[in-house]
Amino acid sequence: MNRAPPLSAERSRALPENSETGVRELIAVREIVHAFLTADRPEEVFQFALDRVSPLVGATFACIYVIDGASELMRLAAVHNWPERYTPFLGDMRVRLGFGPSGEAAAERRVIEVPDVMADASLEDWAEVAQELGFRAIVALPLQTGDGVLGAVTFYFKEAGAITAETRSLLRMVADQMAATAQKARLIEDLRRANAALLDTNAELERQYGALLDARRVKDEFLANISHELRTPLTAVMGYLALMDEGLAGPVTPEQRRTIAQVKSSSDHLLDLIGDLLELTSLKRGGLEVVPTAFDVRDPLHDAVATTRGRAEKVALRVSEPESGTVMVSDRRKITKMLVALLSNAYKFTRTGEIRLSVEVVNGRAVYRVQDTGIGIAGEMRQLVFEEFRQVDGSSTRAFGGSGLGLSLARRLARLLGGEILVDSALGEGSTFQVELPLEYRDE
Repeated sequence: MNRAPPLSAERSRALPENSETGVRELIAVREIVHAFLTADRPEEVFQFALDRVSPLVGATFACIYVIDGASELMRLAAVHNWPERYTPFLGDMRVRLGFGPSGEAAAERRVIEVPDVMADASLEDWAEVAQELGFRAIVALPLQTGDGVLGAVTFYFKEAGAITAETRSLLRMVADQMAATAQKARLIEDLRRANAALLDTNAELERQYGALLDARRVKDEFLANISHELRTPLTAVMGYLALMDEGLAGPVTPEQRRTIAQVKSSSDHLLDLIGDLLELTSLKRGGLEVVPTAFDVRDPLHDAVATTRGRAEKVALRVSEPESGTVMVSDRRKITKMLVALLSNAYKFTRTGEIRLSVEVVNGRAVYRVQDTGIGIAGEMRQLVFEEFRQVDGSSTRAFGGSGLGLSLARRLARLLGGEILVDSALGEGSTFQVELPLEYRDE
């Protein structure tokens, strides 16, 4: 069996330029290269190349084998002019790496030339096959890239004899282009699979996101409905408590009056919580209306101080405000509710020291601040405290109570009025919550 020189030799050998054969070869080469550059599927290019090149080089028929995955077998990928009576069996054909001209070309990464199968003692087993199929000479070329060998392309010739240097150069060029096309197609196929997987992932994420939105909607509807259902009987309970406190249901002892006061205080707290739930769900569903009126920027500050309960005895409250007032056009009740939530939060987490409540006008915006000397907030938790039902310590043994609605409601109200709430805090060093609101609310 004759072996051709290494693949690097004669690659740049020129084809005959002054002959009709040379012109046909150049035209065929141009068409093949164009197919290589534009095709996405290697099988189509393989077939196109075999159909164009085989007649030019005088091959009776030809075939391309590609390595089948991680196995040592090569499967048939394309054929040209294979005897028709054998075509039903082509799909089952396999060639083992290292065996036969095609397997040896792929395994050794060399061009294998057999000028005469009948005269090559090492191919004695091929003699009967060659006689039956009608070929005498074989040229097998490896399909290889920088990443490795992909398979082999094999041409079968009816007549015995060595191929010319021009033919060898043409076959090498075609084999190189076939390998490059197969590699490109493999990359494209990998990209397509990755894109398909990405599309599937996106579809699953969209499905999960839709399910999450539905779950949140159901939760909000449930909170709104249950809040309404709780408010009605609770209002009735508070009415009966008021009647009892006034003695309309009979004489009330001092001890009973103290008990009624405690029940009434707890009922008021529960009613406030229900109100927060209703307002929060209305905000999230876009159903909360802003009622702008004109007032002094200091008024919500005074309202919050007057209505907020829970300050510890050892905590001093200091209020700072400008001597002259500035007119603000916004929703006074909602601003007061914001400040009550922030002030209540400061009362809850400050056991000693002081709390400073202030307001000033800066660059056409009202800036309210609530500063405390409480436990503070760790850096990674600063934004989480604005999530509903979220607390820094969410364990069952936490030292501070609360529903986790106040700060979430405050931020949503601030954004509803065109402003924002900022927090600056460090663990063990207290917290500063700053509310910035436009002096004039604009419904955009």
